[in-house]
Amino acid sequence: MAARGDSAGVLATLVTVAGSSYRRPGARLLLTPGGERVGSISGGCLEEDVLVRAQRVAATGVAELVTYDTTAENDLVWGVGLGCHGVVQILLEPLAPAPAWASALAANRNTHRPTPLAVVWRSADATDLGTRLEESQPGLRPDDGVFHDVIAPPVPLAIFGAGDDAQPLARFADGLGWRVTVADPRAEFATQARFPTAAARIVAPAEQLVARAALPADAVAVVMTHRYVHDVPVLHALLARPPAFIGLLGPKQRADRILADLTDGGFVVGAEARARLHAPVGLDLGGNTPEEVALSIVAEIRAVLSGRDARPLRERRAPIHG
Repeated sequence: MAARGDSAGVLATLVTVAGSSYRRPGARLLLTPGGERVGSISGGCLEEDVLVRAQRVAATGVAELVTYDTTAENDLVWGVGLGCHGVVQILLEPLAPAPAWASALAANRNTHRPTPLAVVWRSADATDLGTRLEESQPGLRPDDGVFHDVIAPPVPLAIFGAGDDAQPLARFADGLGWRVTVADPRAEFATQARFPTAAARIVAPAEQLVARAALPADAVAVVMTHRYVHDVPVLHALLARPPAFIGLLGPKQRADRILADLTDGGFVVGAEARARLHAPVGLDLGGNTPEEVALSIVAEIRAVLSGRDARPLRERRAPIHG
């Protein structure tokens, strides 16, 4: 618990959900001492009330658990008006400057590692309430409430090809919080001015781009150099490595020709590698502009990473959130 007057802000964490809710446990909203809001815990319907309560928590230095029950029919009339018919609980905790778990989270993001956290939201000892590293949580009591969370590192996306149509793809991915690497043999294309939010920009011969990108096993890659002689070596190198998703821009016939050339050159494209290859990359959204194509690409990647089939939600029979 942060001492009064020594807070780095207030963190609101959605810790439990019963029934329907726009966000799931693990959603967070940070209120900084300067009044800046970072993140969200709902579709915008809880934030104003939470922020009022957060100001009290900041002033007292005492964590607070808030319950919003929208299961009653008259909630639409006199309650917070979610209309979701669910019960959510949110922990508001004052943050000490540079908490250990936040420092570990930042370090793990830089090294592409997950961060296990424990959020104690109910305890007989109020000083136990709050977020900490999983390994450093206090001894649990039978009535304690703890939300166990694992903060995954950002999705690593490598875009091979720095043409104009790669720019909206990089922007969309950055907006989703992904870590973007842009690689291209042409130095005049893979520049900071063209890709200001990219975490890395690599310029090297096509045969070296994948090795220079040093992709982790859970990386996703999109090949869009628009040059056949560049796509072939890049795709060859990617198929020989374990990226979780490999997308290739262009017609199916072009992809078939590249695979045939690789096979003729002695490279065996096995079933596992073909399963990771999405060619043509993107969902069938009917788009034509670079922005619309980029949207279809990030949508397919998100669906594959989530294990979903990208069908309309109205056709889904299972709950939206597993």
